[in-house]
Amino acid sequence: MKKPFIAAAFAVFFAGQALAAPQTYAVDPAHTFPRFSYDHMGMSKQILRFNKTAGTVVLDKAAKEARVDVTIDMTSVSTGFEVFDGHIQGADFLDTAQFPQATFKSTKVVFDGDKPVSIEGDLTIKGITKPVTLTVTSFYHGPHPMMKKDAIGANATAVISRTAFNAGKFAPGVGDEVTLDIALEAVSE
Repeated sequence: MKKPFIAAAFAVFFAGQALAAPQTYAVDPAHTFPRFSYDHMGMSKQILRFNKTAGTVVLDKAAKEARVDVTIDMTSVSTGFEVFDGHIQGADFLDTAQFPQATFKSTKVVFDGDKPVSIEGDLTIKGITKPVTLTVTSFYHGPHPMMKKDAIGANATAVISRTAFNAGKFAPGVGDEVTLDIALEAVSE
């Protein structure tokens, strides 16, 4: 009588372990847009975005662990004005001819209960890597309403220095402090 009970207990334990395995999510490029804003000579807050982003998020909700690996196509910067897009891509700012991509790779994700609240990682822009902590302002994990697949969604923010990434032309007249505001959606692979 004890052997069938023990076998059943192991089966339940290992089935639970399989369900709690880390899940990989592919970034949805149609709903993932890193935006950034800065002070423009004290006259306005300019808000720009990148239109092409790729990457993965690995989430193990049971273990309260996650990894984020994102690549941003810096040539996809969108200012709303084509001439200014080219200006921002120049050597004094993003230098996309030499550095067409930026990356963010997490080193630690901090959870509060079931939800991530901050993501520490390495941000690389123009070949320069600096530690950055993203504050997660919203998080969703559940079925995608249209695709009927497991999905995640999040918004996160951080503040960085343009000059720290060798992109500080006209600072401080044009603000050195840049606010990152990232909207991300990803679907299970």
